[in-house]
Amino acid sequence: MDGTINERLIEADIDSLRLAMESGSLTSEACVRWYLERIERLNPELRAVLEVNPDAIAIAVELDEERRERGSRGPLHGIPILLKDNIDTGDRMHTSAGSVALAEHFAKTDSVLAAQLRTAGTVFLGKANMTEWANFMSSTMWAGYSSRGGLTLNPYGPGELFVGGSSSGSGAAVAANLCTAAIGTETSGSIISPSSQNGLVGLKPTIGLVSRTGIIPITHSQDSAGPMTRTVRDAATLLGAMTAADAEDTAMQENGRLAYSNYTNFLDANGLQGARIGVPRHYYSGLDGARAEIIERAIILMKERGAIVVDPISMPCESAKWDWDVMRFEFKKGLNDYLDKAGPGASVRSLDELIAYNEANRDVAMKYGQDTLISSNETSGTLTETEYAESLRLNLKVSRDQGIDHAIREYRLDALLFLGNEEGLDLSARAGYPAITVPGGYAETGIIAEGGYTTKGPQGITFVGTAYSEPMLFRLAYAYEQASKYRFAPTDPV
Repeated sequence: MDGTINERLIEADIDSLRLAMESGSLTSEACVRWYLERIERLNPELRAVLEVNPDAIAIAVELDEERRERGSRGPLHGIPILLKDNIDTGDRMHTSAGSVALAEHFAKTDSVLAAQLRTAGTVFLGKANMTEWANFMSSTMWAGYSSRGGLTLNPYGPGELFVGGSSSGSGAAVAANLCTAAIGTETSGSIISPSSQNGLVGLKPTIGLVSRTGIIPITHSQDSAGPMTRTVRDAATLLGAMTAADAEDTAMQENGRLAYSNYTNFLDANGLQGARIGVPRHYYSGLDGARAEIIERAIILMKERGAIVVDPISMPCESAKWDWDVMRFEFKKGLNDYLDKAGPGASVRSLDELIAYNEANRDVAMKYGQDTLISSNETSGTLTETEYAESLRLNLKVSRDQGIDHAIREYRLDALLFLGNEEGLDLSARAGYPAITVPGGYAETGIIAEGGYTTKGPQGITFVGTAYSEPMLFRLAYAYEQASKYRFAPTDPV
């Protein structure tokens, strides 16, 4: 890596950093210090990072020494990343889900995910801001807002462009080069949305591929953690370090689990050749002109690269009316279980106590109210209601049998194609199936959408597959990325 450190590290990927560290031309310590300086300078406006790790520099120094004395642990040795603030770390950083109620909470131990990434040699730079309680607090809360961290802004147009949620801070931070990569979590769109809106690659894995133990939950049937990066290769590299089985996560014990420790083996620049990709036109109807043009341009490119584009496809699920009962029921039980075992500093130990805390501190805790929390608290918290069981059964039947699996079987597809996190992406969330988004272009015009934001800005091209189809999704996403090269860095806001 030649040039000044700024020239070397802006938009740097994991491989370039690894090679520079192996050659001795860069240290993890220098890299960490550079990112911390950018966070100090840019974060007051972007509000993407809630707190930095007070031990980040010391950890980087130790990893540099380890590399010199014993060699590298692997491709992630010394690489600085951010974690979403709902992921437990057993260190001097807090885990709060963006809530002032947990602002002083320290997790007792690392989440299984954090432990795996530490073992791989990553340096945790800090915790990223997020939509409070992963956007399961209020029906009117803006994406990217938390009572602890304020409103995260999109670095491509602070205050104008939608930042996406709920892994908002992770998305804005990676886009603005405040870290090499970040880990987000998704229940329904929370990785794909901010990745798409911030010109990133984001992967939401199959439920059961990545451990959820030690992550503040919404729903055990849909929650998943995944990488948010500037390149497909970086996402593949990170995922490979995150897939070790966890006996405490029951989804990881199900039959048919297919995990790899190296997903970069599936990257193929010619991966679109012969691939069958379905276009579910039903879900494109709400796109304005600029965004519709982006998806059409992507379809043309894929055809030029040898893909067999099946256009249009239809699915029985297109007429389905979704409800949110699964999330409403599962949130109370999951949160109560987490808070009951929370570490020191937690101001609340149950959903009841959280609601009471917010009421008592409404001047700082309730800018948007808490109607979603109250609705969830009206359930038993035991998951014994027949209404819950029926809702879960219908979710899986509609999203899988009448949705993704139907389309893949009926049209002999490798994947379905969507723009960003548009309506149809809820299918993959409810099915528990993987999705990956890749920068697809920049919409120069848009319409005014929810919250007063415009729909213009970065847009992602999203591939959706069936259970454990991550190898195929990486193949398609990498080939599209290499053929399109739409990622560009935003201009520093200050």
